[in-house]
Amino acid sequence: MFIEMKVSGLTMDPITNTPIVILKDLEEKKAIPIWIGIFEASAIATEIEKITFSRPMTHDLLNEILKALKAEVVRVEIHDLRNNTFFANIHLRLAGEPIIVDARPSDAIAVALRAGASIFVEDKVIERSRNVDFGTKMTDLDRLKKEKLAEFLENLSPEDFGKYKM
Repeated sequence: MFIEMKVSGLTMDPITNTPIVILKDLEEKKAIPIWIGIFEASAIATEIEKITFSRPMTHDLLNEILKALKAEVVRVEIHDLRNNTFFANIHLRLAGEPIIVDARPSDAIAVALRAGASIFVEDKVIERSRNVDFGTKMTDLDRLKKEKLAEFLENLSPEDFGKYKM
């Protein structure tokens, strides 16, 4: 079953210093952190803040191409988590026909934000994300850090995101 979610904000992993996009369900009862690259974080942040540039950035360009082709971004689905990697699809409609495009979740989210499309996450992905192991061999200290990080992420409020809150 897919659960509609929204971008709650961006933060930095305090351990790895890697950007994280936080998705929360519409009732704000479930959250999922997705570690992303710095460029993808920038693409998401610029859309959250409605920053425009004199020339289109990559995700803006893609959105403009889709509009020019009269393709509608129907929704984004984050549908799987395997080997600590999230998988997403962008669902489009072109001339009444459905088209599904494989995408990294960060790119799919950036496109969804620009197109005003809904973001959905499969409930099994939310459950699996609670057990993501980003190291191959965890020590007790690593396990404690992971538990503290999970606790930190689950307790984030919109005020914690600074200028990138939604």
